[in-house]
Amino acid sequence: MKFLVDEQLPWALVKWLASQGYDGIHATSLGKNIRITDREICKESIQQQRAVISKDIDFLNSFLIKKEPWKLIYLTTGNISNRELLSLLQSNLFQLVGLFDKANVVEMNQHNILVRL
Repeated sequence: MKFLVDEQLPWALVKWLASQGYDGIHATSLGKNIRITDREICKESIQQQRAVISKDIDFLNSFLIKKEPWKLIYLTTGNISNRELLSLLQSNLFQLVGLFDKANVVEMNQHNILVRL
């Protein structure tokens, strides 16, 4: 599974994904010192078959309307520390990846995982 981490999430998430054997890139690495648009992130996600990890509801709305990005982990954790975020993903990533066999969007917070086909 390959991932594209949205720009509001920490680079540490990309590094952690790599340590777990996953191919991850950060959205900021796609641009040349400019802000990359959600449209460009969706395009890269589809072209490279990368699941986007984001807290941005715009990606959920885009998927519901246009079926973009390719796959999405939508985090609804609110403001939590990077350490808490990494811990949450560490505890659930294997399950999330497994859910993508049937699902296109997985919404997750500290208490629930919601699957959207």
